[in-house]
Amino acid sequence: MEVKNRVLAIGASPRKNGNSDILLKQALSGVASAGTECEAIQLRDYHFMPCTGCERCQNSTHCSGLNDGMQLLYPKLLEARGLVLVSPSHNCNITAWMKAFIDRLYCLYQFTKDRPRQYTSSISGQGRKMVLIAIGEQPQYEIAIGLTMDAMRIPFEYLGYELIGELPVLGVFDKGAVRADTEAMEKAQNLGAQLALAIAD
Repeated sequence: MEVKNRVLAIGASPRKNGNSDILLKQALSGVASAGTECEAIQLRDYHFMPCTGCERCQNSTHCSGLNDGMQLLYPKLLEARGLVLVSPSHNCNITAWMKAFIDRLYCLYQFTKDRPRQYTSSISGQGRKMVLIAIGEQPQYEIAIGLTMDAMRIPFEYLGYELIGELPVLGVFDKGAVRADTEAMEKAQNLGAQLALAIAD
């Protein structure tokens, strides 16, 4: 599949029209302001299973063990050079939706037969770039965000994405409250614009 200079934004919050959704839309407004094609999806709108570790994907080029909503998401991810990931912090980590989504990208790795196995990513070297946004209720970074940012950044760096920027938003919980955080809203929009420019280079 041809990789295009477009951005896919993925939201992982179970709460519709909450702070995560607002920041996702704000980031995409920055992407659109640069004239770059973009699309937003919410993982809560797709029914898919977590990875079962069946390893059937190692004998093919895709997840062949589960036929579910992820089959609709793979083409969107593979086609877009830019990626925005947004997750609220649940118990100091990404949501269960985001974790299941990331685990289902295991099929994008190829492994050697030796032990410990070496691996390569089938989508590395394609100029893929990403922006990460995480939202937490507490004002302290370690408590509010915890592992959330690392849990998104590290797997996607392994897959071959370059981090353009990340935005931790602290001390926000009430639905829609992030709109009052003008600094966070501006930063989200700016990150979207920066991502659009980065994938255009």
